[in-house]
Amino acid sequence: MRAARERTGRPVLAALGRDGGLAGAAVAAGADGLLLDPAAPPEACEAVGEAVTLLAALVRPQSPRTLTEARGEIDRVDAALAVLLERRALLAARIQRLKPVGGFRGRDMERERRLVAGMARRAPRLGVRRLAPIMNAVIEAGLHAAEEERDRDRG
Repeated sequence: MRAARERTGRPVLAALGRDGGLAGAAVAAGADGLLLDPAAPPEACEAVGEAVTLLAALVRPQSPRTLTEARGEIDRVDAALAVLLERRALLAARIQRLKPVGGFRGRDMERERRLVAGMARRAPRLGVRRLAPIMNAVIEAGLHAAEEERDRDRG
C-alpha cells in the first residue's frame, strides 16, 4: 500500500468487506483509509475504530496542523499507551508469581536502570532523567496491582 501511494501520489484505501478484523493489517500496511461494507456488523465497526486509534498511533507518525488535530493524535497515542500499560501490568503480575521473592522486596534496581537506559535510546527527548520517574511509577503501579490481585485471590 505504501508503494502504491508512492507510485501514484494518491491515498490508498483498503476495502475490508464486512471483516473489521482486517483493519489492523491494513493500517499497518499503510492504508490511508478503510472502507467497510455498510452491512458489516457493529463489532466490525468497533474493530476498525480500535485499529485506527491504536495501531495508527504506533505506525503512522502524523504532522498535525491544528490544535484539534494535535490533540486527536495525542488521544490516539494515549489510547495505545493505555493498552501497552495494561499488557505490561499483566506481564508484571505473572513475573511476581514466578519470582521466588515477589513484590517490592523482589525489585531488581539494576535491571530497572538498564530498562530505562534502553528506553532513553528510543526516547532521547525524554532521556534517562525524565524516564526514570515515569518508569518507577509504572513499575510501582504494576506491583501494587499484582499485590491487590494476590490478596483478592487469597480471600
